[in-house]
Amino acid sequence: MGPLEGVKIVDMTSVLMGPYATQMLGDYGADVVKIEAPEGDVTRQIGPARHPDMGPVFLNTNRNKRSICLDLKHPADRDAALRLIATADVLVYNVRPQAMARLRLGYNDVAAINPRLIYAGVFGFGQDGPYAAKPAYDDLIQGATALPSLNARVGDGTPRYVPNALVDRIVGLTAVGAICASLVHRDRTGQGQRVDIPMFETMASFVMGDHLGGLTYEPPLDRGGYARHLSPDRRPYQTADGYICAMVYNDKQWFSFLRAVGRDDLLADERYASFARRAVNIDVVYAELARIFQTRTTAQWTRLLDEADVPAMRMHDLESILDDPHLVATDFFAVVEHPSEGAIRDMKVSATWSATPVERQRFAPRLGEQGAEVLAEAGYAKDEIAALAGCGALKLPAATGQS
Repeated sequence: MGPLEGVKIVDMTSVLMGPYATQMLGDYGADVVKIEAPEGDVTRQIGPARHPDMGPVFLNTNRNKRSICLDLKHPADRDAALRLIATADVLVYNVRPQAMARLRLGYNDVAAINPRLIYAGVFGFGQDGPYAAKPAYDDLIQGATALPSLNARVGDGTPRYVPNALVDRIVGLTAVGAICASLVHRDRTGQGQRVDIPMFETMASFVMGDHLGGLTYEPPLDRGGYARHLSPDRRPYQTADGYICAMVYNDKQWFSFLRAVGRDDLLADERYASFARRAVNIDVVYAELARIFQTRTTAQWTRLLDEADVPAMRMHDLESILDDPHLVATDFFAVVEHPSEGAIRDMKVSATWSATPVERQRFAPRLGEQGAEVLAEAGYAKDEIAALAGCGALKLPAATGQS
């Protein structure tokens, strides 16, 4: 059931960055136990929902997990968490390391009971700099890594965030790679370790890999920035009746495109003669493309570009993408029956494996839904579980008859 079958993960993350990473690990076959505070992950409350605490952001970042609700400030609950950690392969958290230390769940605390553990932290900043203890959110890191300033350069001069939790998801993806690499090392050597995945440094590398430009050199050759990305006409092209996304990029595509649209005159223009010349004159090139694309309808352009072998895609909105013929054919947005939420769209795992195929094993859980089950697997007797629930240390879902 996936390449990570048999890997046990204790998930102490909330909101988006950590849960996105641990959902992916669960999608890949790992057994993920999500430890939630008594109030639950805050994303349970984001967006329209059929039932309290089961909002769409939570549903779409907590598939293939089991939920147990513990108050880690309560000694009995902390002990329960440690018993889960003792047999885990990976612990993932996304609060600041200082908070884990206050809970006495720092790396040295847990490595003492499980030296093979991969202790993975996804948080704001590297711990060897002055920002080590600062809080961080997606918007803050977007700003700190120049994304709003780049948007200002290609827009009306107003800095704007990317309308997507870009940082959380990129850092979450980076965490998946770091955790899997650490598991390979552990399996080769028997040695667990602490691995930190800081948001600021991860995104600084991600953004500046494109935009360091002439600042790569010392002294600098320019003020930085990738000219093609910052061209004001690098955007979906307006057609006679809508928009289309097209990428006329290499020499073959350019020559084919210009002949197809009857612009042989540009074949003799040195500004269009080669990839290097187009890069130098990118604003002129994109502006001319923008004018050309207004001369035909979207359907006409789709046929012409396909025939000319020029890459193009329809520009979707949030509703039309659900009907994209490729995604429909691959059953990407499958409508499935959630045990408590009814019919929902469940997005397919994008990666595939020939020898270890994956499929969804669990829907996103209700708060504390598998608490008793998880504790029983950790060796707790029924009366111990009942005692924890009775004193309020353990919260179980209302449907079980306990609270």
